[in-house]
Amino acid sequence: MNDLLSLARRIDDPIVWLDGDGGMVAAGVAAEIDVGAGEDRFGRAAAALREVFSSLGSRAFAFGSFAFDPLSDDSVLVVPEVVWGRDWVVTVGGADPEAFLRDRSAPEPARVRYGGSTISEIAWIEAVADATNRIRAGGLDKVVLARDVLVWSEVAFDVPVLLERLATRFPGCFTFSCDGLVGATPELLVARAGADVRSVVLAGTIGRGEGAEDERLARGLLSSAKDLEEHRFAVDSVTGPLGEVCSDLKVEGPLLLRLANAQHLSTRVQGVLDDDRSALELAGLLHPTAAVCGTPRGAAFDTIRALEGIDRGRYSGPVGWVDSDGDGQWGIALRCGSFDGTRGRLFAGNGIVAASEPEAELEETRVKLRAMMSALEGA
Repeated sequence: MNDLLSLARRIDDPIVWLDGDGGMVAAGVAAEIDVGAGEDRFGRAAAALREVFSSLGSRAFAFGSFAFDPLSDDSVLVVPEVVWGRDWVVTVGGADPEAFLRDRSAPEPARVRYGGSTISEIAWIEAVADATNRIRAGGLDKVVLARDVLVWSEVAFDVPVLLERLATRFPGCFTFSCDGLVGATPELLVARAGADVRSVVLAGTIGRGEGAEDERLARGLLSSAKDLEEHRFAVDSVTGPLGEVCSDLKVEGPLLLRLANAQHLSTRVQGVLDDDRSALELAGLLHPTAAVCGTPRGAAFDTIRALEGIDRGRYSGPVGWVDSDGDGQWGIALRCGSFDGTRGRLFAGNGIVAASEPEAELEETRVKLRAMMSALEGA
C-alpha cells in the first residue's frame, strides 16, 4: 500500500484504488467514455468500453465514478495509459510509465475552513421530518437523504496526502481517487472475479465509544428494530437483482463492522454468475441500492429530488474499476469528498424509515462526516 501511495504522490491527478494491501494506481488517458445521462447509462458505457478494449488488443483497465442520479451527466469513465499494481505494470499504446512520474517537494500544509452546508441543518431536519411523514402515509418504506459540508483552503487540497491519511485510518475500506472524488468507502457494491460475485451491504450506523460504552453501543445497534429494518431493505435490494443472474447465492448477516469512527450493520452476499456480465454491468444492475436511495426505488428517487436540496454529483454512486476480462470491483462512493483546487464538498447521508428521529439522524451524519474531516485536518 505504501509503495502505491508513494507512487500516487509523483503523478499529476492520479487515479487510485486501494484494497487492503493491494490495489492500483493509474495515470494518463488512453480513452474516455462519454457516459452521459439516462437509466441505460451503465449498459451504454459497458458496450462502448467493450469496443475500446477490443481495439486495444491487450489487457487493459477502466476506472470510473458514476453520478448517483440517472438524470445527471456527471459520470467519469476512462482507460488510463498506465496502471501500476504492487508488483506489475500494464501500459496501453506503448506508453512510458516513467513519463508520468514527477519529483515533488513536500506539500504545503493546508488550513481547512468549513463554510456551512448547501442547506442548513434546520432545513435538513425538516426534510427528514417530512420524509418520515411520507413513509407513514404509505407508498414509501425508506428513503436516504444526504447533506454536504463546504470546505476551502488557501492552498489546493493535496489528494495523495488525503489518500494516505484515509488509508491509514481506515485500512479495511476501499480508498479511492477519481477525477476529484476522494474517499474511503467500507461498502462494496459488487466485485467479479471470473464467475465469483460478491457484495457487502451496509445500512444501520452508530458511533464508537471507549471500552464498555463501545460494547453497549454495538449491542444497541444489533438489537435496534429501526436499524434492522433499514438494513433489511438494503439487503433485499442487492439479493433480489443478484438472485436473477447468480446461482448458489449465499447471504451472511447482519454482522457488526467496526471502523475508526463508526459501527455498521453489515451483510455479505456471494454467488456464482450465470452469464458473462462484466463487473461494470453488475454495478449498473444493482445501483442504486436501498442503502443509498431507498425503497421502492421510484418513490425514493422522487422524495430525494423533492426534499434533499443538494446535487449529490457522484457521491453515493458506483466508483471502481473493470478490466478487459470483465472482472473488477465497484464500491459505493461513501465517506468521500469532491475537490477542485482550493474548494471541496464533503458528503454524508442517512437511511430514513418510519421510526427515524430527525435530530438523531443529523447526529449520525456528523459521525460519518468525521471520516473526511479527520483526513483534511490530519487528526
